[in-house]
Amino acid sequence: MTFPDKQTVLDYIRDNPTATTKQAIAKGLRVKGEERNVLRAILKDLESEGVLQRTGKRAWAQADRPPPTGVVEFQRIDKNGDLIGKSVGDNGPFGPDIVYAGPSGKPKAKAPGVGDRALCKISERDGEWRARSITIFEKRLSDRLIGLYSAAPNGGKVAPASRKDRREFLIQEADRNGAKDGDLVIAEPKPQGRRQYGPALGEITEIIGHISDPRSASLLAIHAHDIPTEFPEAALEQARTAVPAAAEREDLTQVPLITIDPADARDHDDAVFAEKLDDGWRVIVAIADVAAYVTEGSPLDKEAYKRGNSTYFPDRVVPMLPFELSADECSLKEGELRRTLAVEMIFGTDGNKRSHRFIRGMMKSAGKLSYEEAQAAIDGKPGGKAGEMLETVLKPLWGAYAALAKARDKRGPLDLDLPERRIRFNEAGEVEGIYTKQRLEAHRLIEEMMIQANVAAAETLERQKSPLIYRVHDTPSDAKIAAFAEFLQTIDLKWHIGERPQTHKFNHLLAETGGGDYDQMVTQMILRTQAQAIYSEENLGHFGLNLVRYAHFTSPIRRYADTIVHRALISALKLGPDGLSKEAASQLEQTAQHISDTERRSMAAEREATDRYLAIFLKDRVGAEFDGRITGVTGSGLFVALAESGADGFIPISSISNDYWVQDEAAMALYARGSGKTYTLGQIVRVKLKEVTPLQGGLLLEMLSDPLPAPEGRKEQRRNMDIGNVPRRKGGPPRSGAPRFNKKTLPKHKRKGKAKGPRR
Repeated sequence: MTFPDKQTVLDYIRDNPTATTKQAIAKGLRVKGEERNVLRAILKDLESEGVLQRTGKRAWAQADRPPPTGVVEFQRIDKNGDLIGKSVGDNGPFGPDIVYAGPSGKPKAKAPGVGDRALCKISERDGEWRARSITIFEKRLSDRLIGLYSAAPNGGKVAPASRKDRREFLIQEADRNGAKDGDLVIAEPKPQGRRQYGPALGEITEIIGHISDPRSASLLAIHAHDIPTEFPEAALEQARTAVPAAAEREDLTQVPLITIDPADARDHDDAVFAEKLDDGWRVIVAIADVAAYVTEGSPLDKEAYKRGNSTYFPDRVVPMLPFELSADECSLKEGELRRTLAVEMIFGTDGNKRSHRFIRGMMKSAGKLSYEEAQAAIDGKPGGKAGEMLETVLKPLWGAYAALAKARDKRGPLDLDLPERRIRFNEAGEVEGIYTKQRLEAHRLIEEMMIQANVAAAETLERQKSPLIYRVHDTPSDAKIAAFAEFLQTIDLKWHIGERPQTHKFNHLLAETGGGDYDQMVTQMILRTQAQAIYSEENLGHFGLNLVRYAHFTSPIRRYADTIVHRALISALKLGPDGLSKEAASQLEQTAQHISDTERRSMAAEREATDRYLAIFLKDRVGAEFDGRITGVTGSGLFVALAESGADGFIPISSISNDYWVQDEAAMALYARGSGKTYTLGQIVRVKLKEVTPLQGGLLLEMLSDPLPAPEGRKEQRRNMDIGNVPRRKGGPPRSGAPRFNKKTLPKHKRKGKAKGPRR
């Protein structure tokens, strides 16, 4: 037979969703012998194109389409109280939201909760995906509740600190275990006995702080996400004694390498140097030789693996390694002898790299500068150490960066330069203000030199045929691109669906809309279209940086992935006895999954703590008015980011006005039936702060701005969408393609009893 082409393979997978493995697909298409190699190549091509999603070692499904039976990770509880998850593949959770619909077998089987993974039967009905659990194989440590204890006669209650948790525990006097009013606590559920109604009974097992403590926001996030904060004594002892592995080292002490970091940095794990050549530039990026101290299988290594990365809260850092090591022997302190794993790179005047080599050496930092000090010297205001090093060190660095910037601009990475807000605290630890971090050329210089070092690490390990962990950022999926293209049509912009997504196309859109009415709308939608960057033993490339291969090498103090890459380089280049073992190399798939998970955990905890600190900062300003920008549009309301602080608040759809508001998903907008007046993504609005809940980090807002006029190009489509609209039937999702109505906006003649909103 003639071997099927890509479309035949896709058609077969679509028509036979249970045939997920290569063997099943080959059997169904009657592929034998050498043709199996061709099938393997087609499947790999379809995966790289984003058409297929890997769901197992040798299993695939259509991108963004869950398999009929597979692992689901339950991530949150939505506003209607439904448990929501996503299908899990080799690269982590993917695809559409899946609603938990009960157990597949025994009706009284234990239900999964947030954070659980379960093997499920997955099905689709009228556009809504549902999962019925077969086996829960990753249970939470407990059904504990983290929250605020409020005292009452003969006990009290615990209210949840998370907006996603809808439970409350009733605490009897004998079960409060010393907790007082206002304490932040961990409570475990108790047997309910004959109780059938009311809040569940609970027992307080730990007091973690008090609501009045300025540090409470971070404490809640740390405990909610089980982020380890205490190091075992064995790890601390290893950090204090800090005996490095023996290795031959090259002398770099005469090279004037300098560190450029934030002014308040406690450790310095990277240093840079550049010099002009006749036909280009020589650049050295030197990194603290963490692998020499954190040896494989040691107490420090086990603890670093467990944490996966450092977690950065607005008021503190939970480090991956003890400060006794990271701020001492593994910190490239000015004037002190330090071990380093460095890369020397030669660039042409056009910024393209000609060659590179890795060096295990000894160095002495010639200077410690902040970003601001280095930038001020370059800008003509030299002072102190920066002034001394201006001609000999800083100007060559900026000259090399000018060349690298040429190659970067030609490469065309995704150009999303988003403002970064920081929270400022006073000496008492209270929130003093919010400021936008200034983005200096000095930041871009260090960033580009670190990127080049990371690329060199990936290239060397590939050349040596060494296993490694890549930092990958996959191409946007077909489903996300289709939604993006549909959105662009609503503002009279085009995207050719058949073309493979490329960064320069996104950059062209950003340039075309920059400064105009659609500037922020397009920026937000491009962000939503991107895949999540993860770690993987398989190279998928880095879409955002527009790089074919990329690995994390430059921050082994705060990322375990970098430590793995250091060990791989040591083994591949025979730079010492402390490299990556064969056993560890065989476990890289699991390691990559684990550190991707810990990174997501840290990001969620950091975001929660920031939301709480922002709510604390704004709690005394209830009733005040703010400018903001619409950052999210849902069937239940609008999310608005306040311009002054960047804090996110919510405006319920029922509070906007007496109009019947309908969600236009394609245009990311809410519009009023009849008039067509619109609130849309990216729109600048005036809002009033109605309510603040510091415990959950929530802001409730009131809309003050009038909606925009109905867009001319969208009137007809919306009119067609409204024709024949059928509200949700009891127990079923809305008809596919129909606008979504909030229960308070449903026309009276269509209401039957108490209306219920659709599941989200």
